Amino acid sequence: MTTPNTIVKIETFRVPPRWLFVRVETSLGIVGWGESTLEGHTEAVEGACADLASRFVGWDAERIQEIWQHAYRARFYRGGPVLMSALSGLDIALWDIKGKRLGVPIHNLLGGAVRARIKVYGWIGGDRPADVVEGARARAAQGFAAVKMNGTEGLGWVDSPDRVAECVERVRAVKAVGLDVGVDFHGRVHKGVAKVLARALEAVGPLFIEEPLLPTQPEEIADLAKMVAIPIALGERLYSRFDFRPYLERRALDIAQPDVSHCGGISELYRLAAYTETYDVALAPHAPLGPISLAACMQVDLVAQNFFIQEMSLQMHYNEGADLLTYLVDPSVFAIKDGYVEALTGPGLGIDINEPLVREMAAKHAEEKPWRNAVFTGPDGALQEW
Repeated sequence: MTTPNTIVKIETFRVPPRWLFVRVETSLGIVGWGESTLEGHTEAVEGACADLASRFVGWDAERIQEIWQHAYRARFYRGGPVLMSALSGLDIALWDIKGKRLGVPIHNLLGGAVRARIKVYGWIGGDRPADVVEGARARAAQGFAAVKMNGTEGLGWVDSPDRVAECVERVRAVKAVGLDVGVDFHGRVHKGVAKVLARALEAVGPLFIEEPLLPTQPEEIADLAKMVAIPIALGERLYSRFDFRPYLERRALDIAQPDVSHCGGISELYRLAAYTETYDVALAPHAPLGPISLAACMQVDLVAQNFFIQEMSLQMHYNEGADLLTYLVDPSVFAIKDGYVEALTGPGLGIDINEPLVREMAAKHAEEKPWRNAVFTGPDGALQEW
């Protein structure tokens, strides 16, 4: 008879630079780690995680899908960034526990890897060609062969064609370094400007344009998809397969970017991989977060036939005293070579979290105000999308 493996403790740790880690411990002494980071909404997610802890301590940690369904459906109100981020952290931790108990990586439990390594990209910032070129060269030195950059720096919600040309020149400058480039619109511009900018970028040939319009505009994004030849990517602000449905049915996107820490964890990311594949849509998970989030994404990337590329927040610098590698016992698991990271092969998530350091950093910063995103305004002073 199988020894019961019940949940005995669920804890959250708010750690620099802006992450929320979830630790789940079972009656067999197995510890699993998840990540519920939702930038700028830390306290709300902490409250939702506390609610999950009050409900699921004492449950069988092996019954991941039963816990997922109860967490999602049993309280009538469901979905949205806060509840789904809390559920994501718990789900990731439970998969980590199951893999550790069985001594295999999570991707083995999902059917086994179809690839040996993961193609990755990093972010670069800057509002001048010289700035983005410097950032691109730094990313290339880290081993990246692809980057993502802001395509709307300096643009107002509605703006002139001349300003659009400046944005295109920044993208062209990065391409000249020899890297593939994704261009993020952040949903910052009006659909008229988005059309002009997307058309202008066609001559440069980016990998994709991301969130050309806000995720509240599936019809308008579908219209844009019919007008331009550049693949359209979105999904970081969609929180389940149900949120993706209108975009898929309208043929509005080419690359799906769900975030494993927002969309319901490994369980839902795996379902989304299969769901989007039926529409011939590629998978490129959003992950500008911590090491647990990245490792969780990689477990699904390794088994998803439609996987394309993985975001990776290996920072060139952080002022907050921590980065992607800080909380890992062995940072080499995320080593980049020729634009790829090798498959994670350890049990569970395939990473070892430095728990003493997590506890130390969480205690050290416990009295500080949680991280808040920057507020951007246009030339006229009006609020812009982050």
